[in-house]
Amino acid sequence: MAAADLIELWRGGLLESVHRGHVAVCDASGVVQSWGDPDAVIFPRSSCKMIQALPLVESGAADAAGLSPQHLALACASHQGAADHVGRVGDWLAALGLAEPDLRCGAHMPNDRAEARRLTCSDTAPCQLHNNCSGKHAGFLTLTRHLGAGPEYHELDHPVQRAVLAATEEVTGAPVAGHGIDGCSAPNFATTVAGLARAMAAFANPGAGLRGRAMTRLVHAMGAHPELVAGEGRACTALMRAMGGRVAVKTGAEAVFVAIAPDRGLGVALKVADGGTRGSEAAITALLVRLGLLDAGHPVVAQYLTGPIRNWRGTAVAELRQSAGFAT
Repeated sequence: MAAADLIELWRGGLLESVHRGHVAVCDASGVVQSWGDPDAVIFPRSSCKMIQALPLVESGAADAAGLSPQHLALACASHQGAADHVGRVGDWLAALGLAEPDLRCGAHMPNDRAEARRLTCSDTAPCQLHNNCSGKHAGFLTLTRHLGAGPEYHELDHPVQRAVLAATEEVTGAPVAGHGIDGCSAPNFATTVAGLARAMAAFANPGAGLRGRAMTRLVHAMGAHPELVAGEGRACTALMRAMGGRVAVKTGAEAVFVAIAPDRGLGVALKVADGGTRGSEAAITALLVRLGLLDAGHPVVAQYLTGPIRNWRGTAVAELRQSAGFAT
């Protein structure tokens, strides 16, 4: 099946651009609604960090290390590299008797403007703590220490990544379709859009066992600390705040987005084919409104979907719309 038209950009009364993609909405029984091809194989990228954090909690490593909900939110985060994010991850590593060189995620300039300005003005290079995935990697190191495993936790055959692979196949309900290496050097396991949505539905419908309790803790941590999951000015943080923490949402590179709605027992996954963030943010906002999870009148909806697109002089020049087949 071909990708479906999801989000359109209109300028001067003419259709200028179209974001196409694949969407699946699941409950505990499976797919209940879809657009495009729910069986399209994708890399979830950072949208699956709560799956990657499952072994951290299920193994007992999180409790043995005394991890708080804030730590668990950071384990699921693609943070901005703000001073608060960097400080918290640094303190986490120090409590383990570890430090920044033990990370394997690599360094990049933070997306947080204040921290980027501080580094630039002081002629200081960013470190691995600034990496948006440093919280996830701190979680990997916590599990590595608990297992007594070797330091190269990012390698495919390491016990940490074998545990992530097993968790991924179990919650998606299918063998992975392959793997790639993510921007942070950790393996990223390919699955279908529907498989990713099934996994999110599993988080939305956790059982009473060990896995269910782990899922509940991770979802609650994300909802309670949206500022740690992403950061100021980011869609994940803004959307979770707008929904009062009742729904966990998480983006991934190349325009992947997921949502977990425990109150409704629903899991959502989408992939915009062109890899553009604008399209994925608009599409997830539209879905959250459609599913009754987000108030259509909330300002965040205008920010990511219905508000005008303005030029550098502040003039409204274009608008995003849901494509006809996606809006009905």
